[in-house]
Amino acid sequence: MNSLLKRQIRKYLSDEQVADKKLEQFLSAINSSYNNFDDQFTMQQRAMGISSEELFNANKQLRQESKLQQEVIDKLKRVIETLKFYDLPEHEIKENLELDGLKLVEFIDNQTKEIVEINKQRETLLSELAYQNQELSDYAHMVSHDLKSPLRSIDSLTAWLKEDYHDIIDKNGKESLELIRNNVEKMELLINGILEYSTIGNNKEEFYDVNIDVLFNDIINLIEVPEHITIHKLKVLPRIKGDKYRLQQLFQNLITNAINYNDKEKGIIEIGYEDKNDFWQFYIKDNGIGIDQAYFEKIFKTFQKLENKIGSTGIGLSIVKKIVDLYGGKIWLESQLTKGTTFYFTLKKEPHGTT
Repeated sequence: MNSLLKRQIRKYLSDEQVADKKLEQFLSAINSSYNNFDDQFTMQQRAMGISSEELFNANKQLRQESKLQQEVIDKLKRVIETLKFYDLPEHEIKENLELDGLKLVEFIDNQTKEIVEINKQRETLLSELAYQNQELSDYAHMVSHDLKSPLRSIDSLTAWLKEDYHDIIDKNGKESLELIRNNVEKMELLINGILEYSTIGNNKEEFYDVNIDVLFNDIINLIEVPEHITIHKLKVLPRIKGDKYRLQQLFQNLITNAINYNDKEKGIIEIGYEDKNDFWQFYIKDNGIGIDQAYFEKIFKTFQKLENKIGSTGIGLSIVKKIVDLYGGKIWLESQLTKGTTFYFTLKKEPHGTT
C-alpha cells in the first residue's frame, strides 16, 4: 500500500475500521489512484528534465521528417494522377486525394505485374515480327528469282528473233519486239526495286564512317548525266556514319529522280547540307517540272508515279523514305510547278544500327 495512504489511515481510522472488509475495495481503489498519481508525477519530472536544446532538436527532426513524407506523398499523388488510379472525373480536384497505404501498395504491385506481362507480350510480338520479316524477305528473294528467270528468257528470245529474222520482220514487228524488250527491262527494274525495299532494315546494319563527298563523285561517274544538266555542290560534303551501300541508294535515287523529271534546256541540280547538332540535314534541289502539293505525301508510297517515265518503277522514293527512317531521320520537300523541287532529309549522326 502507498506510504502516504498508510499515514492517512493511521491518522483517521481505527484498527477495527481498517479491518472491515466492506472498506477493503474502497481502500484498494484509493491506493490505485495514489499509484497512478506517482507514475504521472515521475513522467512529469522526467519531461521537466529534458533541456530546451534537446526539445528544439527533436522538433527540428520531426519537421524534416514531416517535410520528406509530404514530398513523397506529393510524388505519389502525381504518379496516381498520371496512371488515373482513382478514375476521377476531369472537373474533380485531385489535390485533396487521401492516400491509403494499403491501396497504394496494392496498386504498385498490380501495376508491376501488368508491366511485366506487357513486356512479355512485347517480346513475343517482336519475336513474331522478326520471324515474319524474315519470311517476307525470303519470299521476296524467291519470287524475284522465279520472276527473273522467265523475263530473261523472254529478253533472250526477242533478241534472237530480232537478230535471226532481221530481214524478214517488218518495221512494225521490230518496233513490237523493242517494246517487249523495254517492258521486260522495266519489269526487271521493278522486281529489283521490290527486293531492295523488302531487305531494308530487316537485318542489323553495320555503321561506319562514309565520306559523302567521295560517294557523291562516285555516283556522278556511275549514272548517266545528260549534257544539258549540270550537277554541283556548294561545299565539300561531310563524313558521316552509315552503310555505304544504303547511302548510295539514298543519294543516287534522289539525284536520278531530279534528272528524270527535268524539262529545262539547262537543267541544274544542286546538293548541299547543314549541321543540325544531332543530325545532318541534306538537300537536293532542281529546276525541273515541280510537284503539285497534293502529291507531297503520295510520292513516298510504293508504286506511286506522277508520270509514266521510261525506267521509272514508282518505288525509288519509297526506298529513299525507308532508308531515311532507318537512320532515324525525316524527309520532306518544297516544290513549285514548272519551277523545281527541293528534297530535304535528315540523318542521325549516331544511328543505332538495329531496326
